[in-house]
Amino acid sequence: MSIAVRDESKKVSSNINVTPMVDVMLVLLIIFMVITPMLQNKVAVDMARVDNAINMPDADKEDAIVVAVTRDGGVFLGQNKTSLDELGVQVREKLADKPGKTIFIRADARAQYLAVENAIDAVRTAGVDDVGLLTQRKESGAIGGE
Repeated sequence: MSIAVRDESKKVSSNINVTPMVDVMLVLLIIFMVITPMLQNKVAVDMARVDNAINMPDADKEDAIVVAVTRDGGVFLGQNKTSLDELGVQVREKLADKPGKTIFIRADARAQYLAVENAIDAVRTAGVDDVGLLTQRKESGAIGGE
C-alpha cells in the first residue's frame, strides 16, 4: 500500500493579483469625477483682477452670504437666481438670526456698473451695513501690465 503525497509547494504563486485593486481604484476615480463638479457652490463669474486684493477668508465659509452679479445682469443669492426686488427680502430673511454679518458681492468684471450698484443698494436696504466686494489678485507674471 502506498501513501499519496501531495506537493503543495509547487502550486504556490508569488505573483500579486492587482485586478481587484484596479477595479476599486477605477470605481473611486469615477465617483470623484462625478461628485467634484457638484461640490462647487458658486455661480461662474469672472471677477475683476486687481493688484492689491484684500484677503477675505470669511467669504469661503459655508455660512457666508454671497450675492453674484453676472455679465448679463443676472443676480444670484448663493446659487439661486433672484431678482433685485426679491434680493433685499431674501437677504433680510437670511440675516434674521445673524445681525451684523458681512454680505459678499461677486461681480463679473464685464457686468454693467448699474447692475452691481443696484444689487448693493438692494442689500443695503435690507439693513446690511458691511458689504464686501470680492476680486481676484492679478498674477505677478502678467505681460504688459495686465
